[in-house]
Amino acid sequence: MPTEAKRETVAELSEQLGASRAAIVSDYRGLTVAEISALRRVLREQGIAYRVVKNRLMKIAAQQAGRPELVDLLDGPSAIAFGGGDETATARAFVDAARRYRHVAIRGALLGAQRIDEAGLRRLAALPSREVLLAQLAGALQSPLAATAGLLAANLRNLGSVLRQLEARRAEGAS
Repeated sequence: MPTEAKRETVAELSEQLGASRAAIVSDYRGLTVAEISALRRVLREQGIAYRVVKNRLMKIAAQQAGRPELVDLLDGPSAIAFGGGDETATARAFVDAARRYRHVAIRGALLGAQRIDEAGLRRLAALPSREVLLAQLAGALQSPLAATAGLLAANLRNLGSVLRQLEARRAEGAS
């Protein structure tokens, strides 16, 4: 029979998992309490919650939250980073923060309803931010338009130049 504290923990984890867009599972073996606290502090500044969880309780919470894909990642000492914002920013912040601690091993992540492995998470973290990607797209769309406008304007400039030259010749011939 589960205790009231465990029920509350499962409810809290389920709510946190349901509210997050990204959940990154890692192994924290080898970290001291001070290092885990420092990692939590760095991640909290980025808007990411980092919790050490009991696998059994987290598995129940994942089932309740409708995210059973997370269950396979929970094996051994587990800590989960919950991010509610942009998935890419969450991945980048976690990978950057965890880089300082060689003992943190990323097992995988759940982005929305899709599960990705450590390599996929690292590739996602290496992507530029959403704003940079949008700016690159806008630049790529704007470039051909600017070239076309330049080509059309060149014909008008050339016509103006030819007309000035004709006017100069007529002025020479009239004098």
